[in-house]
Amino acid sequence: MLPAPPKALVFDVFGTVVDWRTSVVREVEALASRKGLRVNGPAFADAWRAGYAPAMDRVRNGELPWTKLDRLHRMILDGIVAGFGLEGLSEAERETLNHAWHRLEPWPDAVPGLTRLKQRFIMAPLSNGNISLITDMAKNAGLPWDCVLGAELVRHYKPDPEVYRSAADFLDVEPAEVMMVAAHLRDLRAAKAEGLLTAFVVRPDEFGPDGNPDLAPDDSVDVTAMSFDDLASQLAT
Repeated sequence: MLPAPPKALVFDVFGTVVDWRTSVVREVEALASRKGLRVNGPAFADAWRAGYAPAMDRVRNGELPWTKLDRLHRMILDGIVAGFGLEGLSEAERETLNHAWHRLEPWPDAVPGLTRLKQRFIMAPLSNGNISLITDMAKNAGLPWDCVLGAELVRHYKPDPEVYRSAADFLDVEPAEVMMVAAHLRDLRAAKAEGLLTAFVVRPDEFGPDGNPDLAPDDSVDVTAMSFDDLASQLAT
């Protein structure tokens, strides 16, 4: 049982709200097909995503100044294309592919579940994605946010504590009145350490058939749900 219901729900986005892997596979395979090339789309998506955490660590340790995620994604992309036979992509093609992250498709339960939750709660992403990326994604996927929060506003990447504290600060509520919703326990542990409530939504297919997603809650989790509809039911919406 929750000590009190939250006023706001904030969401991890990549993997929790949207199916990044399937979406990136589709985009890179379509591009390769148009150019008469063959590419291992799942391996490409996994390699691109594998550079995500190390790139953010370069910002954290001061090797890079604050750098928005679009730019980090492009740096990772430029580092992997040759290994997949895509070194001949033009600048325009690389930039269009880099913006695949702006066009990620939602999980099937995402839009109806979020719409249901919005009837009762303030709803916002709390993502490492930059504001333009998250805004474009919401427009493309029909995600019903009330506002956009996240890393770019505080120039820190999750799981830095500043990101979680900023959600309560920007919404003028107490940390305990904010619930972090994520499919990743690392995210929830960091949110819990800053006083937020937490909801774990299981996404068993995020990393594909050979992936290793979080499947069971730990003691950082206040609510566990199998979908956003399930979460809405548990929060009595």
